[in-house]
Amino acid sequence: MELQLFGRALGIIGPEALQRAELSRRLRAIQPAPGIVGFDGHDQTPALLSEPQHGAQRSGVNDLRAHTAGVNYIAIDRFEGRYLISGGAEASIKLWDLAHSESPQQQYIHRPAAVVKRSPSSHQYGITHLCFYPFDSLAFISSSFDHKLKVYATETMTASATFDLDSIVYSHTLSPIADHLLVACATQHSAVRLVDLRSGASAHSLAGHQRAVLSVAWSPHEEYILASGSSDGTARLWDIRRSANSLGVLDLEDSVGIVGEDGLGKNVRHRDHGKAHTDAVNGVVWTDDGQYLVTAGHDERVRVWSMSTGANALSHFGPIIKNTHLSTLLPLLVPSHTLESGKQIMFYPNQTEILMFDLFDGTLLQRLRLPGGNTVQENFRSRTTSLAWKAGDAALYSAHSDGAIRTWLPKTAEDVRAEEREAEGADGEEDQGRKRKREALEDIFRDLTRQKITFT
Repeated sequence: MELQLFGRALGIIGPEALQRAELSRRLRAIQPAPGIVGFDGHDQTPALLSEPQHGAQRSGVNDLRAHTAGVNYIAIDRFEGRYLISGGAEASIKLWDLAHSESPQQQYIHRPAAVVKRSPSSHQYGITHLCFYPFDSLAFISSSFDHKLKVYATETMTASATFDLDSIVYSHTLSPIADHLLVACATQHSAVRLVDLRSGASAHSLAGHQRAVLSVAWSPHEEYILASGSSDGTARLWDIRRSANSLGVLDLEDSVGIVGEDGLGKNVRHRDHGKAHTDAVNGVVWTDDGQYLVTAGHDERVRVWSMSTGANALSHFGPIIKNTHLSTLLPLLVPSHTLESGKQIMFYPNQTEILMFDLFDGTLLQRLRLPGGNTVQENFRSRTTSLAWKAGDAALYSAHSDGAIRTWLPKTAEDVRAEEREAEGADGEEDQGRKRKREALEDIFRDLTRQKITFT
């Protein structure tokens, strides 16, 4: 850090580059947010605790649950980063206001600002996926195990449109850049379903997978390009403008890619065979520049793909990756514009922990441990189901099958100074203990030397 500050003082490094370098450094020391106790879904009145909680009191407030039957998914609006929506296994949807006290002496309990409970007009089974409108946070879309896709108004929390897709909807996505309002849906059916919010039609399908589609994601730079992952082990790319929509599949054995006759894509032929994973693909995510695609599979591997050639980038994340549940499991990629140039950080929801990796070289940067997880039953109950990123505060939010929503923040300069003071205090106490022991030994030695000893 001193080198960056020196470069900034000389004018070699700009303020934005310095800010990126600082955030990259702080993210390596991300920790549970000290001021946020938890999310309590049983009351709708936010609470400030005047006294910090410790010991048994702290344990009690840490048992707060946002949803009684578990949290399946969370999402944060892209504009203000103020509102978070969560979907529960009990079919409820809750809206949370993330604005809270900035005083480090006070601890805050989030309470829902609005709730959609299970009813004949809402979802009947557990929520599978949620997303805000990319252009307007006043609306969001939800999907469920009840085969329904619903559009909600955020202000009133009422459904303005409902689409019955006749099969379980595992995930859905709306393009962040496109003029069209096509919602791509990953369902129990083998075809990707497209729902047009303008016309209300949901008949268009993209056929190519052989089994259920588990994850879909629109390209952040090409409005008609879509990626999907299926339980047949394939990851496909689609151009919805083409009559033969599929652009081909990704092959885990191909580290070169398809470059065409001249190496620049001339007369390139699309690959129709190959698998991205040896088991189901239940996570598909683009980097924000659209140059790479990240996939996660039940073979307990995460792979990175170059989208210029379709080549496997051969990033290796080691044997600690866990992924066994059928539900969609999406790695979270920190926006690259907030990091040092050429850097990309990935958070991976790994059962009872969250793993932080360098995306390109696979280096494990941090392991965020969750409470519990000592038995198989505890692992299932506290499994991490979803991650969300709040750009303004550089905050990470995690949802869990035990019903909790947790907040993680990078260490601040104040946190570092507090740790240094604690370390100095501990060192001082250790020195005092050593001094007392040394004095006691000296007294014993002095008493022994004063005694007259005779030998017979």
